Formats: sequence, structure tokens, C-alpha cells
Amino acid sequence: MIDSMEVGVGDLVRVVRTLIEDRNAVVLLVAGEDRPSTNTMYAHYLLGLRGAPWVLQHISVALPRTASAIPSLAALSFPISRFEREMRDLLGIIPEGHPDPRPLVRHGFWPESFHPLRSDAVAPEFADDGQPFPFTAVEGDGVYEIPVGPVHAGVIEPGHFRFNVLGETVLKMRARLYFTHKGTERLFVNKRAEDAVVLAERVSGDTTVGHAVAFCQAVESLGGLEIPDGAKAWRTVLLELERVYNHITDAGAIIADTGFPVAQAHCMRLRERILRLNKTITGSRLLRGAVIPGGVVVQMPDAAALVQEVENVVSDFEEIIQISVENTLVADRLDATGWLDPKVASDFGVVGYVARACGLSHDVRRDLPSGGYQWFDFAPIVEDGADVRARLQMRVREAKQALYVIDQVLPRAASAHVSGDRLTLRPFTPSFGIVEAWRGRLVHMVMADDLGRLHRVKIVDPSFFNWPALARALEDNIVPDFPLCNKSFNQSYSGNDL
Repeated sequence: MIDSMEVGVGDLVRVVRTLIEDRNAVVLLVAGEDRPSTNTMYAHYLLGLRGAPWVLQHISVALPRTASAIPSLAALSFPISRFEREMRDLLGIIPEGHPDPRPLVRHGFWPESFHPLRSDAVAPEFADDGQPFPFTAVEGDGVYEIPVGPVHAGVIEPGHFRFNVLGETVLKMRARLYFTHKGTERLFVNKRAEDAVVLAERVSGDTTVGHAVAFCQAVESLGGLEIPDGAKAWRTVLLELERVYNHITDAGAIIADTGFPVAQAHCMRLRERILRLNKTITGSRLLRGAVIPGGVVVQMPDAAALVQEVENVVSDFEEIIQISVENTLVADRLDATGWLDPKVASDFGVVGYVARACGLSHDVRRDLPSGGYQWFDFAPIVEDGADVRARLQMRVREAKQALYVIDQVLPRAASAHVSGDRLTLRPFTPSFGIVEAWRGRLVHMVMADDLGRLHRVKIVDPSFFNWPALARALEDNIVPDFPLCNKSFNQSYSGNDL
């Protein structure tokens, strides 16, 4: 259920303050939109009002294109403060009174006047002005800096991490991301929804299904299209298969970073079995091409054999991790490492397994259930350790839970997989798809123009919320624990930097 309202600039602070402070609303998305046909910019806010299930509240504010400014809501919400910086960089919408004037997305080579999501934006000549990013200066006797990145050893994307260190103890870590801005959201513009799914499923390569389902949900809602139960069941199965193979991969990498690589070798063996199962069902090891507007495209396997294979993999996975954590050398590295204060996690709006490892029961599958998750009572798994061990244990328990979900919904997967109805998108109306992907809650906002083409697509990967919390989890740890903490969060550079 979603309620929408348009408010004036002067009422924005009062309305949002009431929702956050009086109704305990959760910030899900903030996005700017340029609508040149009416010479107007819009700021869109999507909040979730806690309940059973949650109610979605959408708020929009119209702004003149020539002087687009909104009052900053940074004092009300840390996540909103970051969304406001993003809007300022990408669309030139100024959050007046914002406490942090530094860019968030804008690369150091971009001129300050370049806002790539404005309809009239033209890429200028880029040049390095030689100015460093304004990190907070290091101060104190014996305190020094260790810069790491943005180029790293291994095949990973770039991120710059700067440590303030006393001896080996990390006092503070500052992260600078957004080195590979791809213009993903701009690439959606003017595409047909059916042609844009391939772009959605490549937002973050390990979250093919999560992003594809969120995008298709938004498109289907915009077009008033109801998909068959068989398609709902298959989307749920695919989401859980994606969760299983990623959790197994992560768990192996976490154990490897403690100096116990044999566990990772076994986890990679199990991951391969799920990837082969993925290919049997969809033709793609990463599940690409399976989710389309109106349904899914799959090869129906033997249901009993599918469940049995997942059960065998999960059983082996549990045994491998149990053997590993009983090793005292592994346990010493996991316990109390990377502890994230649950209050900080709540204030930062942390989502997914990182939040649930802090005792925060946030899960779209229960709070905003859709598809197959509507057919049974879903209970999120929660740990209260808030450290690396808790984040490892979350992955193991959620892999087992995924098996339960697949077993619950698979019997309905034998029915029709694609809706036969025509997709007609309402113009200039925001529609939202929200999914509990394997990393956590991700949101797609989709708008169409009056020709039925995509006008604005805004994506919020769970990594946008979780990256800042990594710095807080590192405080008072030692420098060698950074890879372990980082792996236990395992956020996406690509999903964060669109």
C-alpha cells in the first residue's frame, strides 16, 4: 500500500519531521527528477511507516529548474543527508543548510557546474584540477595516516580508504568511493521497459535477480500488470538461490581472511554446484535473462531434485563453517572484531544481514511482502553479536532459511510463468519496486514519459546505506582486521556508484 502527496517547499521539513519523529518512519529513497517539459524539477521522498505490513509514503516537491533548492533534512536523518548530497551532485538541487558541503558522487575531475542527470547536461572536457579530496586532517601525538587504494591488489573495484592510526589501533577510517561512476541511471532514459531489464540486472553483477525483480515490480505496478503465481514463485526461488550462492561465497572469504583458506576452497566447491543449478534453470550461472516484465523465463527442472541439491549444499556448508569456527585460531579473529553499535546501525539506516547481525529485525520479506513471500509467515533471522562472527552466522542461517523458502513456494512454480496482458505505463507517475535481495533492501523508482518510454529510474542498492557504517565498525580494531571487517560487510562498489 502506498500513499502519495505533493507538498510545498515550506512544508517539507514539517511533514517529514512528523513522519520520522512521530510515526517512526524509515527512509527508503530520496531522488531528484528533471522534467523539462514543464520547466520543473522534483524531489521525491519514499518512507516506510512501520506496521504489519508497512505502509509506503511518497512525498514529492516541485521546484523551478532555474533555482532548484530544498531545505536540508540532514538534521532529521543521516541517510537523507547523503541522498541530498547525491541530488546536489547529479541534478544541481541545492539542499540549503546542509552541514557537509563536500561532494558525494561528483568525481574530482567533474566541473562543479556539471550535473549529469539534468536533461540538458553535456559532458565537458574533464581535467584534474590537482585539488585533493578534503579529508579531515589527522591530529594528535603519535597519530598517523595509512592510505589504502583506490587501486587494490586483486580483481576488485576501486575505493580509497584512509586510516587514522595510533600504533596499530584504528582511531578512524574515512572512505572515498565513486571512482567508477558509469551513468547507469541516465542510460535507462528513453528505453522501453522491456529493453531495460538487461541494464537493471547488471547494476551489480552479484545481484542480478534482486535488481531485475525490483525493476520489474516497479514497471508492473506502473502498468497495472499482475503476474501469474507461477512467475511469483519462480522469482522467489531465484532470489533465494542468489542468496545461497552469495552467502556461501562470502562465508568462505571471511574464513579465508582469518588465515584458514581450506574452508574457502570447500565453499567455492559448493558455490559451483549452485551456479550449475542456476544454469540448468535459466541458462545463466548468474541467473541473467530469467526475470522479465510480466513474468520469468525458466526451464522447469525436477522440483524434488532441485530442493534436494540445495539441501545437500546447505548441509555441507553448515558443516564446513562449524568445523572452521571451532578452530580457536579462527574464533579469535572472529569474536568481537568489527563490532557495530546497534544504535549507530539504526541511525545510519543499515539494512540486510549487517543490520540483522546487530539485532535489528529489518527484512522486506516480512515488512513489505510481495510475490511468494505473501504465501507464508516469514520470520527474519536475527543475531545480536554485531561483530564479524555474527555477520558470518547470519549468512549460514539465512542459507538454511533459503532452503525452507524454496520448499514453500516451489510447488506453485509449475503454473504459467508470463502474463499475457499488455504493458502500458502511466506517464510521470513514480512507481516503486522493493526487494530483500541477498545484501539487503534495494529499491527501484521507475517513471515513464508520455510516450511510454523510461523517463527516470532511481536505484538504491543496500550498499548505499551500509558503506558508511563500515568505518564505525573499524574503530578500536587493529589495521590487519580491516580486510576481515570489510569482507564481513561485503558491500558493492558498483551498486553504490551508479
